[in-house]
Amino acid sequence: MEKHTARLTVLVDPKKKAAFEKLCGIEDTTVSQKIRQLMREYIEREMGENWRDAVFDNNEKDAD
Repeated sequence: MEKHTARLTVLVDPKKKAAFEKLCGIEDTTVSQKIRQLMREYIEREMGENWRDAVFDNNEKDAD
C-alpha cells in the first residue's frame, strides 16, 4: 500500500451513497476500499499498465 494517505471529500446524493454502502457491504468491503479500487482501475485505464512508474517514486509503489 501507499505510505501516505490523503483525505478526499466527495458530495453525493444520499440515496446513491446508501446504495453504494449497501453494495460494498454485500461484497464485504469498505467504502474506502472500493473507492481506492475504482481509482486504481480508472488511473490504469487512462494512463496504462505502467501508471505506477509515473505516479510513485521507486520506493513507494502500490503493493497490490
